[in-house]
Amino acid sequence: MVDHPRARKMADRIKQIVAEMLDTRIKDPRLGFITVTDTRVTGDLQHATVFYTVLGDEEARVGTAAALESAKGVIRSEVGKQIGIRLTPTLEFILDAVPETAAYLEGLLREAAERDAEVHALAAAAEYAGEADPYKHDDAGEDELGGDEPDGDERDDDELDQVREGDDDRA
Repeated sequence: MVDHPRARKMADRIKQIVAEMLDTRIKDPRLGFITVTDTRVTGDLQHATVFYTVLGDEEARVGTAAALESAKGVIRSEVGKQIGIRLTPTLEFILDAVPETAAYLEGLLREAAERDAEVHALAAAAEYAGEADPYKHDDAGEDELGGDEPDGDERDDDELDQVREGDDDRA
């Protein structure tokens, strides 16, 4: 659907008219508990697609589709009268897949929640592969080295002072 303001307004109006017609004027016994979910009108305002859902099983859906097909002319003439435009758009009724998609997504979310619970339970019972704290601490380092001598250069402070004084004499 092209996003024209007039087409959007007409789609909303057609949705209202069709819902009202199905509620009050169409008395077909095959018509189940139906909800008009959306209506789309082409940019040239010649064709309208009405999406609907039906509460019930597959038999109710098939019966409702047959009832809508048989009442399409009456509904279209009423749409033409109430809208008041020169050319009344043709109507097409399509069963909306929103409930099935919602049920499928709910199943996926439920499965993901179950897997998250399993992972959480495994993580709660898990133990460390090595030590609980693998890092060395300062107090443990003194005991292992056998003193407080730093590693690396083992010169005395006096030797360092002599080296420094010798550097000053050369300059």
